[in-house]
Amino acid sequence: GVDFKQRVLEIVGMTKGPVSIELTKKSVADMVEEAQTYHSWSPERIAIKVAMSGDGLGLEVINLLHQKGIRINATCMMNFAQGLLAAKAGADYVSLFYRRAMDSGLDPVEEIRRLRYFIDDSKLPSEIIAGSIREVGDVCNALAAGAHIPTIPYKIFIQMPFHQKSEDTIAEFDKSWLEFLKNK
Repeated sequence: GVDFKQRVLEIVGMTKGPVSIELTKKSVADMVEEAQTYHSWSPERIAIKVAMSGDGLGLEVINLLHQKGIRINATCMMNFAQGLLAAKAGADYVSLFYRRAMDSGLDPVEEIRRLRYFIDDSKLPSEIIAGSIREVGDVCNALAAGAHIPTIPYKIFIQMPFHQKSEDTIAEFDKSWLEFLKNK
């Protein structure tokens, strides 16, 4: 296998913007140490993914990393309450899992809308990432609700330009043009 650090740096080298790396350790001290290691690989580009756990450890780590100037992507969030805590603790990115939130009975559009209002009203620098996208409509709804960044799977991305009525209209225009040329 390829060395993890080497692979991360390859990704950093071929992309623009932040590259998120998720923490795997379970104690606050170990998570902070792991985050500092990853951050050292490319301080301007690496964002550390910290899961919003119910035990409060994630929130504590977000706060500690923020104090150290390390970019944070607070992840695994389903609702407004989790997002507002992460944003207030200093997360640069607040990742709400759109379809997983819906699967749990929440309205992700409303959760994103409320979170965006809170972030803007509080003048916080956090950006909302909408993850767990399963349909084209999820992308549109998340953005319309106020998400800054949708994480779009390739299979969804390639569907976005398509609409059957557009295809039908293009064919109709082509047919009309050919008829026009024939009747000149």
